Amino acid sequence: MSDSRWVSASMPYLTPRNQGQTDAWGAEAAARGGKGGQRIVHAGEVPSSDEVAALLGMTAGEAVVTRRRVIELDGMPVELTDTYYPTAIARGTPLAERGKIRGGAVTLLAELGHLGVRVREDVTARLPDPEEREALRLDTGEPVLCLSRVTFDDADRPIQADLMLMPADRQQLRYEIRIG
Repeated sequence: MSDSRWVSASMPYLTPRNQGQTDAWGAEAAARGGKGGQRIVHAGEVPSSDEVAALLGMTAGEAVVTRRRVIELDGMPVELTDTYYPTAIARGTPLAERGKIRGGAVTLLAELGHLGVRVREDVTARLPDPEEREALRLDTGEPVLCLSRVTFDDADRPIQADLMLMPADRQQLRYEIRIG
């Protein structure tokens, strides 16, 4: 792929996929001539950190279901993503397992009756810690973008929280806002 900077919009990742469609990342990478993939390095229940508890409106230490993934483009790691769900939503579902979810987690959530209607995203930048730097194959001093996303249902309850880490020099985040 000729352009080293990836322009990414959030909307495809928030919309359930139709029957037979691939996940949003695979479709986005293919549209740009690449092969998108992911490695699920952990799935299951963990105690929530202070940050995750605040995002999901719960008490720190309360159990959540998490999926930790390394997102890849043409075999190169381009993002570290940790996704968290309240156990009342995800316990006992494929969200708590390491297997790939056909159509993606947003599609499964919709099938389970949890449709996101509002999203809040916060973006910051920082230097990665040594483990993050190694996982993303970054040189010392290269910054990362940190995107925190919470998805809310129609009762304004948080149903999913994502913490994403991306090499800053390879990303451009695009936000389109429709008013009215």
